[in-house]
Amino acid sequence: MLRKRVSWQGLRPAARRGATLATLVALLATMVVVEVAAVSSPAYAGTNQFKGVNWADPRDNYAEDPIVLSGVSATDDYATTYTKATSIIGAFETNLGANTVRLPVNPYTVNGSRWDPYTGAIDAAVAKGFKVILSYWEGSAHKDGLIDNTTAFWNMWTTVVNKYAGNSLVYFEPMNEPHGYSKTAWADVAAQWIGRYPSVPKSRIFVSGTGYNDDVTSVCADSRLAGTFLSLHFYGFWNPTETSYWSWASDFRNRIGSCASRTVLDEWGAPMTTGLNYNGPINGNAYIAYIQAVSDNLRLLGMGSVYWPGLRANDGYSMTRLGPNYTLINNNASGVSRLQWSWGGGGTFNAPIRGVASNRCLDVPNSSTTWGTKLFIYDCKSSANQLWLQTPSKTLVVYGKLCLDVTGASTTAGTQVQVWDCNGNANQQWNVNSNGTINNVQTGYCLDVNGGGTANGTPVIVWYCNGGANQQWKRS
Repeated sequence: MLRKRVSWQGLRPAARRGATLATLVALLATMVVVEVAAVSSPAYAGTNQFKGVNWADPRDNYAEDPIVLSGVSATDDYATTYTKATSIIGAFETNLGANTVRLPVNPYTVNGSRWDPYTGAIDAAVAKGFKVILSYWEGSAHKDGLIDNTTAFWNMWTTVVNKYAGNSLVYFEPMNEPHGYSKTAWADVAAQWIGRYPSVPKSRIFVSGTGYNDDVTSVCADSRLAGTFLSLHFYGFWNPTETSYWSWASDFRNRIGSCASRTVLDEWGAPMTTGLNYNGPINGNAYIAYIQAVSDNLRLLGMGSVYWPGLRANDGYSMTRLGPNYTLINNNASGVSRLQWSWGGGGTFNAPIRGVASNRCLDVPNSSTTWGTKLFIYDCKSSANQLWLQTPSKTLVVYGKLCLDVTGASTTAGTQVQVWDCNGNANQQWNVNSNGTINNVQTGYCLDVNGGGTANGTPVIVWYCNGGANQQWKRS
């Protein structure tokens, strides 16, 4: 992660997509129909077994000496490190529901006397049943996105592989954020790593995306890397003025392309110590929009993720901080909720909303992705235009990008509902109640099939809650 040293304006070429997205949003606002192929038919991935957090050195893992994980001392021996790590890893599991930890390695740690103590953290995680992703970080004197010393690099990985290639819970990420290499050059390095260590199954290798791990499409297309996982990084600070949920969702998906089934988001994060409510209205806050969009899309795509960081001393993004006796204290309950949501916890996921009286489903006509499309009921098909994701912030999202919306934030009973760019406002928040009703937070009105109709194409409106069968819905 490079939050301390790079401003957004000079950060990453891919981050400049914000200007393009702003143009796209402006076009959408004029009701131009824009089809996004990546979201028209969501693809379910095979990476959601990774529910992880990064455990980091307070120096952001960039070091010209051995790495020292937060909570561990530079003088701790193997037994002491193991004991501390057992407690911290256990707290990652208990507090957050994690089952994966990503740990940094560098030649100063592995090629010297500190390797044996450091393995105490790896071994403690494995003993708890955690998956462990080991990732090479360059030194603080360089930060140029290139391997600092190739001889030391290969010696390091040979030592690491020799020790852990036989452990099915340990995964290998040859390099973190290889932004100094061209797309072709980085793919060559990754392919060289694979060829050099044939004892490591490809299914236990994470190939970083190009640049700052910010795009996986080119490594995904390289046949030499087939069968590996791909690692993506995606941060809200890359575009701190973008407050559109849809823009964040689109940018995220563009960086993945059709490769969700192999991709793990192994760094993402936002401030967790400033009191932001990530389950509340966006209200023009870029970080809330970012967290909501990313967590929803991770869940919708079935992608695993590794939050930055689960623990790092003096980092405002840290999901936890150290408590007594190496316990952990959560920094932001809504952040934890969103992290768990991204991993598939809580709520009802990606299901049709079926009218009890009509046995027909809430439907986006003609699979439209145009803002302002009015909704009706139609024969249930479980197609993408009928699959609604209920989020912790009480929105109901279709296609992973558009929200169920009371048109014009109207407070008039009888207003037809529509889909619109997700914005976190109360007219897009819905209570899904145990009695089968769905009522709007802003008005209190219930989601209603107009006039009690049961035919295909009957409009769906908001109306005074009356307990009628045309206001009863089920997720199926």
